[in-house]
Amino acid sequence: QVQLVESGGGLVQAGGSLRLSCAAFGRTFNNRVMGWFRQAPGPEREFVAAISWSGDSTYYADRVKGRFTVSRDNAKNVVYLQMNSLKPEDTAVYYCAARTRDILSMRPHEYDYWGQGTQVTVSS
Repeated sequence: QVQLVESGGGLVQAGGSLRLSCAAFGRTFNNRVMGWFRQAPGPEREFVAAISWSGDSTYYADRVKGRFTVSRDNAKNVVYLQMNSLKPEDTAVYYCAARTRDILSMRPHEYDYWGQGTQVTVSS
């Protein structure tokens, strides 16, 4: 089992920045793609970003490209999401997820472990 714990959410004004962290506990963090998703009120969980085990490959949703940056520190078992130029439409609960395969994916059902989420609220 892999346990994921997100932190760093909060309330910020439009144009501001936040950095989310996701710490992994339990089974090895190795060889796992890590992803970030978000969910505003409603049934759909939206892909935000993903990063390969090595960190050499990243993938972003068009809506966040150029504003968000995903990174990881495998020595600390932590993945980060730096969010800049935040907009009110970025308001959501943000989740990190781990995939047992080292292949980037934007599909929630292809991730095996999920954190509990952290709320990000961007005021206008």
